[in-house]
Amino acid sequence: MNLHLARAFLNYLTWSKVYNYLLLAISFQLSRRMGKPKILGLPTSLSIEPTTSCNLRCPECPSGLRSFSRPKGMLEEKLFKTAIDQMKGHLSYLHLYFQGEPYLHPEFLELVKYADSRKIFTATSTNAHYLTPENIQKTVESGLKQLIVSMDGTTQEIYQNYRIGGKLTKVTEGIQNLIAYRNETGNKFPQVILQFLVTGVNEHQIPEIKKLAEELKVDELQLKTTQIYDYQNGSPLIPVNNLKYSRYLPNPDGTWKLKKSLQNKCWRMWQGAVMTWDGRIVPCCFDKDAKYVMGSLKTEKMVAIWNKPLYNTFRKQLLQDRSQINICQNCTE
Repeated sequence: MNLHLARAFLNYLTWSKVYNYLLLAISFQLSRRMGKPKILGLPTSLSIEPTTSCNLRCPECPSGLRSFSRPKGMLEEKLFKTAIDQMKGHLSYLHLYFQGEPYLHPEFLELVKYADSRKIFTATSTNAHYLTPENIQKTVESGLKQLIVSMDGTTQEIYQNYRIGGKLTKVTEGIQNLIAYRNETGNKFPQVILQFLVTGVNEHQIPEIKKLAEELKVDELQLKTTQIYDYQNGSPLIPVNNLKYSRYLPNPDGTWKLKKSLQNKCWRMWQGAVMTWDGRIVPCCFDKDAKYVMGSLKTEKMVAIWNKPLYNTFRKQLLQDRSQINICQNCTE
């Protein structure tokens, strides 16, 4: 987190949020030592899904593949406000993204503005195809603190290999226009984070993306590893020359394995959760099809969901043998 983002985050902290975070950290360490879940405090971070819709067809994404086994739709403003109002006292970080392209939600920036008015640090992830002049102005005025832009290639040919259906020039122009407008109006936010998923197809362009990031004057460049669903038998998307940017390592027999061994712990299960567009609470962003639903904010309060036996049974399984949980088997936590 850069200096501007750190200051913005700290500016929205309260003593109750800090105390809540400490309770979560303590309960996480106690749970690890005891081998059974103990929960003190409430979620300090939350991801909320504005929509499952997307304009692109990325090959390792349920939105792109149009392969969801759960219902698809748009977040209702009333449900969003209900979630924010009941969690604003302990919520420090809100990522308005899970699956889909958030700017496809017609009221997306109004949702951001509402959360910001409740002193919650807001971030989102986008493919940047909808950074029109109107949306740029609304984005800056919304109070959004962090805008993560996915750009996985420095040429159209390489970019569209993963961001199928996308136009690189549209992305670069949107970034340039947003940063120019932000600076002209004397604003510092949103801070623009350029995210480059390193794959076997684009790894040779790492020097070029670093140069492009400087030219676009983004606030930060992140080189990220790519999640591959069926990684065991290999994939063209797995980097081979830059294994430091791979989540997987080759076996002598030609198959692949996770670089990091699964440990029976996961801070995410103690510090935050994910809410789908229709209000269902799932443990984390790896549960893309919402197979592990812990409750629904349409019918329950977050405090009840967070502490219910079903959630703690999930946490207990994680502490005892995480390899038995499907969504954990391809995780880098």
